Amino acid sequence: MECTSTLRTLFLTGAFALISATAGAASLAPVQPVAHVDLSRFMGQWYLLAAIPTSYGENAYNAVESYTLLPNGNIHTGFVFHEGSFDGPYKHITSTGYVRPDTGNAVWGVDVFLFFRAQYIVGYLKPDYSEMIVARDKRDYVWIFARTPHVPEEDYADLVAHVRAMGYPVAKLRKVPQRWP
Repeated sequence: MECTSTLRTLFLTGAFALISATAGAASLAPVQPVAHVDLSRFMGQWYLLAAIPTSYGENAYNAVESYTLLPNGNIHTGFVFHEGSFDGPYKHITSTGYVRPDTGNAVWGVDVFLFFRAQYIVGYLKPDYSEMIVARDKRDYVWIFARTPHVPEEDYADLVAHVRAMGYPVAKLRKVPQRWP
């Protein structure tokens, strides 16, 4: 009888903790996008410094994302990296971004795979367009980018602080190895 009571208590405690954690995650406010993104300045190459990545790219080395503004206003994106090491297999994926109206160009839908449109929020953009963070309301994935493959440690710490302030578990961030000639 004592064993059953202990198991019941453990079960109820665990269930309560799970419900509380789920409720806490659901109650997070949406990620606040930056006020405005000048798309022409935003286009070009961005080095991935760190991420809570999707399964595609979770072991990326020398990861780079590039953006090209298309004549119709959509954005061609290309993500390239080496899998597992600097000499690992070369991987790439292309997709199309669709800027959502009335968002200051800071919120996109990105078609990654057939019939799958992912949320893309520019949650932080340094005024000189040298560093940025792409986030999602679900707080499942986040990407920290810069125009250079390395930034000063103080800048990196500031970027991580922005990610934390958005409600992400920064312990899950993976710093992406970058080594260029």
